[in-house]
Amino acid sequence: TWLTNPILSLFLREGYNNPQVSGENLIGLSRARRPHNAIFVNFDDEEIPAKPLDAAVQTWKKVCTNPVDKKVEEELRKLFEVRPVWSRNAVKANISVHPDKLKLLLPYLAYYMLTGPWRSLWVRFGYDPRKHPEAKIYQVLDFRIRCGMKYGYAPNDMPVKAKRSTYNYSLPITVKKQVSHTVSVHDLKQGLGTSGASGAKKPASSRYKLKESIYIFREGALPPYRQMFYQLCDLNVESLQKIIRRNDGTESECTERDGWCLPKTSDDLRDTMSLMIKQIIRSTRPALFSNTTSSEDGKEQLAYESGEDEDDEEEEEEDFKPSDGSENEMETEILDYV
Repeated sequence: TWLTNPILSLFLREGYNNPQVSGENLIGLSRARRPHNAIFVNFDDEEIPAKPLDAAVQTWKKVCTNPVDKKVEEELRKLFEVRPVWSRNAVKANISVHPDKLKLLLPYLAYYMLTGPWRSLWVRFGYDPRKHPEAKIYQVLDFRIRCGMKYGYAPNDMPVKAKRSTYNYSLPITVKKQVSHTVSVHDLKQGLGTSGASGAKKPASSRYKLKESIYIFREGALPPYRQMFYQLCDLNVESLQKIIRRNDGTESECTERDGWCLPKTSDDLRDTMSLMIKQIIRSTRPALFSNTTSSEDGKEQLAYESGEDEDDEEEEEEDFKPSDGSENEMETEILDYV
């Protein structure tokens, strides 16, 4: 039927070219997204960039016009000197910078990994974690708290909220109309860390900072969201670090699934973290576990996720497909640079 379909035949005509995305064919009412000139790198790319795009340099220099911006730039440089790989949330927990300025500053100092064990992370220009076994501590762990009656508690019983509503997502060809706090180029130039932001006044050093729980996992504390992206070095629990360090000094190969870690390291970490979280929920809401069943080996079932959807009823992880997993947060971040 596709041969007689007039719409499909239009796309199949010889010489047809995809139309350029413009304000005329975007879905929405507001301006098109600003280009932020980020460099994206896949795990299997042979080379990594040594410097930013010229456009990224020019864009940052255009808005970096006051002492606050220069200070933020220097602070981020120092962070990348100490640690060559960062998540955006980790940066936002260590530096007070307006989100719109951070979108311009990160591509000026780092490239973005799309796939592999460092996916969704920003890497300092010139640094290739695939060539450095010590970079395994910077790998990302996609951790989700799975909830359901078979785990002893339903979603409504969870003292942890979902990260975002599905209503907040937008497609690459859509533009979202700003409801409030519209940021202009003039605002960026004026330095939102000082007088450009509205609302209650806070010290410039902490106005935009996130809490450290947004990127650090600690024993005895619940994650702020049901789905979290942690770097291995930010799992601040000795038992978890022992799992990560099992092959210290003997790393021989960096793979797309496990990076420099032993196979199934991520599963072992999720297993242990989930038990910790279940113990916390048990201590705060013991009634939920009054009828908890035990598995054959005497251990309670663990509520952990291995990259599947929360509604998935499968206990076992499916055959691995490189870079599969929960990419919600990563896709949202990528859309900032489309």
